[in-house]
Amino acid sequence: MIAEHADFDGTWPFRPHFNQTAGFRQHYIDEGLGRPVLLLHGQPTWGYIWRRFIPALAATHRVVVPDHMGFGKSETPADREYTLRTHVANLAALIDVLNLRDITLVMQDWGGPIGIGYAVRNPDRIHSLVLMNTVVGYGAAGRRDLPNPLETPWFRWIREGLPTGRTQAVLSNLGSTVLSVMQIVGLERLDRVDPTFIQAYAAPFATPEDCKGAIEFPLDLALGRIRDFVREGAPGVPALKAKPAIMIEGMLDRAIPPGLALADFEGLWPNAPVVQVPGAGHYIQEDAPEVVIPALQTFLAMVRDA
Repeated sequence: MIAEHADFDGTWPFRPHFNQTAGFRQHYIDEGLGRPVLLLHGQPTWGYIWRRFIPALAATHRVVVPDHMGFGKSETPADREYTLRTHVANLAALIDVLNLRDITLVMQDWGGPIGIGYAVRNPDRIHSLVLMNTVVGYGAAGRRDLPNPLETPWFRWIREGLPTGRTQAVLSNLGSTVLSVMQIVGLERLDRVDPTFIQAYAAPFATPEDCKGAIEFPLDLALGRIRDFVREGAPGVPALKAKPAIMIEGMLDRAIPPGLALADFEGLWPNAPVVQVPGAGHYIQEDAPEVVIPALQTFLAMVRDA
């Protein structure tokens, strides 16, 4: 867990907020006024990945950025299950305590399954959806012509390293391996990486115990643990299909095949806008913020009265 007021050389200047409704000390950022925009990070990052987005979006909206349990400035309790079901329950607790309604969900990586897991169970709270290098999980069900997510470089690395202990060893030492892991997953713009970048992403993972959340995220998919929870949410999908949505996709993703992500999105929103970013990878917020932020602002303006 990162120190409460750590600002990483001024690159994270936002006031920290904390809530314990879900049974652990969860950190979140709450900036601006207006209809809420909820930014959900993935693995092995934290709210820091949205640092360039927060000021831009907070000019017109209320921007809430939580750190999932086990990430960023949130606590990593040793006695909790780190499953998709638990992360969705944690998110629901925070949304309830902040009384967020009419939400625009902005989701990347595991932020997608967490955000969608909430949205299908609470569609009345959702205004619109933005997906970035993630999947909904329902739009391409049953299609055998699409890439298998477990055959990407990232998930092959995860699965091949399980019997030897390599996966556990590397992910238990993210304080020193986080940049290498992000490169495997799909970080393209290494010219933008500096010591502050590495310090900020390594900081949550000072000990192996602090890495518990980051270890369990990929295992949740690789070991098939999310399947039942995803299926349980299927009845809520039709309500989401009526919501405005956009996909912004980094086409060099090495964790989620872009072809699968696009087909999954278009299966639910066939007429919705899709922005493909050729030079960006999985961490599109770091690779192409100069493309993504304007696209997101345009979408928010377009759906303002929807």
